[in-house]
Amino acid sequence: MPDIKPEAVVEEGAIVGEGTVIWPAAVIRTGAIIGQNCTVGRWVYVDTDVTLGNNCKIQDAAQLYGPSEIADGVFVGPDALFVNDRNPRAIDPDGSIIVSGSWTRQGVSVARGASIGAGAIVHAGVSIGEWAMIGAGAVVTRDVEPYALATGTPAKRVGWVGEAGHRLISEAGDLWLCLVSGKAYREGVGGLEGVDG
Repeated sequence: MPDIKPEAVVEEGAIVGEGTVIWPAAVIRTGAIIGQNCTVGRWVYVDTDVTLGNNCKIQDAAQLYGPSEIADGVFVGPDALFVNDRNPRAIDPDGSIIVSGSWTRQGVSVARGASIGAGAIVHAGVSIGEWAMIGAGAVVTRDVEPYALATGTPAKRVGWVGEAGHRLISEAGDLWLCLVSGKAYREGVGGLEGVDG
């Protein structure tokens, strides 16, 4: 069973997996799906049509607007924000109020093992690659390659990180090495890939 703390709000129709902990004041909306063995911190907002994989950690006050897909093992730091509207307005040009369903929502996609730093803002329609790391306070306006370390406003790749979460060191040419795990990676057109052996 999930461990849903008192004062957490899990709306009817939300799915919360076995072993997941939902801390007080978190709000999980109808239609949200949260996998197994996740931690969802205090004051987190998980919108309708957000899917969270297994073994994710969503820290305090993060806001995940749908439709967003978050794969297994993703870390989302405190106060991070996933935006779902590229052209936000409260009213149409004629002054009428824009209501739910009258605008197109675009979600965020985060691949396995990626980390989103504290206070980062990820714009609608952006994809974050496997094991990528987004620095604290970054504003992500375009896709991030697998294993990329992206920081700044707007976020740009400033290096590479390995699966252990540490910055990689250039070995020779397109070869990169993690000094913590000893694992090697090769740089290609779409980012990094692990080197077998």
